[in-house]
Amino acid sequence: MRIAPLALAATLALPTLAQAADAGPISAARLSADVKVLADSKLAGRSPGGPGEAATLAYIVSQFKAAGLKPAGDKGGWTQAVPLIRFTVAADPKFSLTAGGKTQALAETQQIMAWTQRPTDRVAIENAPLVFVGYGVTAPERGWDDFKGVDLKGKIAVILINDPDFEAQAGEPVAGKFGGKAATYYGRWIYKFEEAARRGALGALIVHETAGAAYPWSTVVASNGESFDVVRPDPAAIHPLLQGWIQRDIAVDLFKAAGLDFEAQKTAARTAGFRPVPLIGASFSAELGVRTARLMSHNVLAQIPGGKRPGESVMFGAHWDAFGIGPADATGDTVRHGAIDDGMGVAGVLEIARAFAHGPRPDRTVVFGVWTAEERGLLGSEYYAQHPTFPLATTAGNLTLDVVQTAGAAHDVVLVGAGQDSLEADLAKAAARQGRSITPDPHPEKALFYRADHFSVAKRGVPTILIMGMAAGHDLVKGGREAGDRWVNDYTTRCYHQVCDNWSPDWDLTGAAQDIDLLYVVGRDLANSTRWPDWNAASEFKPIRAHTKALRK
Repeated sequence: MRIAPLALAATLALPTLAQAADAGPISAARLSADVKVLADSKLAGRSPGGPGEAATLAYIVSQFKAAGLKPAGDKGGWTQAVPLIRFTVAADPKFSLTAGGKTQALAETQQIMAWTQRPTDRVAIENAPLVFVGYGVTAPERGWDDFKGVDLKGKIAVILINDPDFEAQAGEPVAGKFGGKAATYYGRWIYKFEEAARRGALGALIVHETAGAAYPWSTVVASNGESFDVVRPDPAAIHPLLQGWIQRDIAVDLFKAAGLDFEAQKTAARTAGFRPVPLIGASFSAELGVRTARLMSHNVLAQIPGGKRPGESVMFGAHWDAFGIGPADATGDTVRHGAIDDGMGVAGVLEIARAFAHGPRPDRTVVFGVWTAEERGLLGSEYYAQHPTFPLATTAGNLTLDVVQTAGAAHDVVLVGAGQDSLEADLAKAAARQGRSITPDPHPEKALFYRADHFSVAKRGVPTILIMGMAAGHDLVKGGREAGDRWVNDYTTRCYHQVCDNWSPDWDLTGAAQDIDLLYVVGRDLANSTRWPDWNAASEFKPIRAHTKALRK
């Protein structure tokens, strides 16, 4: 597409911030400057296909051009077109549950959030039976099937969030099948909706519990009735007609009216012998109008061609999109600026690109992917993974930034997905050279490893590193782990996907610069080597990578 210049970038004054002494070529001041542009209200919250997309892309491309990179997108351009469908639930949808002879209307945003990702203008469901299917998991390699052949045609599947090990107590026979507290992909809401569709369900409702979801109800409602998908030949294959969430207290009352105890059923669902449970006398109804619109969004792709082995690549990535316009906060602001999520990640990728551009030409090609529609289900990176510019079999590694902390210098870096692949050892060596250490994500049950764009290529075998500052509090130089945890808790409870995720002149980005430099060093060393990182023996991705081994010399 033709990209217009972004005027507001031209007059930007860099904040006066001290660069961390051990952050190499990564500048805290430039990070802040980039985020200030990306979070500006003129970009309208950077919604895919929204009023701010063209200016967002223009700024990112302008920075790659200024650094001297080359385009790596469609037909020699800077962007890759990503065809999307936007679904918007019309005002005043109607939802109700009937149980125990009584019908209860459910209030959207308060008790239920539901939508469709089928190309239709209306969803009408009348008194559909409900079936509790536990965690909604089919995992033959683990000897697990929550569905046991149940007929879900015309029915609504009620599903628990996370996976069967999440609340398992020590000594229970299920413990270990799903990695204990560490979440698996089976715990993700995307998987659950898709599996319900594969099983023929009319609809799927996940019971929201903050601990299992790893985010509060406010995050569920942040979509504001809007969802996206890539254009698919058969959306019904992976999307039930209706999908959504209900609050836990609604589920507790529903089970009670059907003569069941919710907690007892949850306990039963943690065993491989669990069988689906019809909620006798209960039904669900919904009526909602749907507006659908096809739109073309874009990934930004840039490269530094390798000098010796240009057919081999190392990729850095972050996502440019945020949540657009939403409800006003106390100040009247309606723009969900996406400064930390993931303006900081984009700024980090731009800084890494500048660092490479000012250094010697790498042996392997270095690729920079800035993705659209991550917040809508990793759609931009998924589209790239299906249509890669550089073959995934010869992509040595993917290094992704998604939420970088803004609380200052730290003694450590928090690694999401610790124990997955050999790149972790490279990160540890780079951290040691900074006088820092790695802290493995202490909350793997939050499934953060499956919630960022690196996963689109990881599930196709590419080894990855994910730096995500909201995984846990860093051990900050000022205040230690307690101060780091305060930063994470404040950000996730107040600002994650909300209006207040905005640029601030008060940020201390010395720690952010350190973390970004770590990825730069790991990627630089990998780009100048002949090594092929691999997944660890216990990783579910190792067999996938093995299938393409012959293509790597």
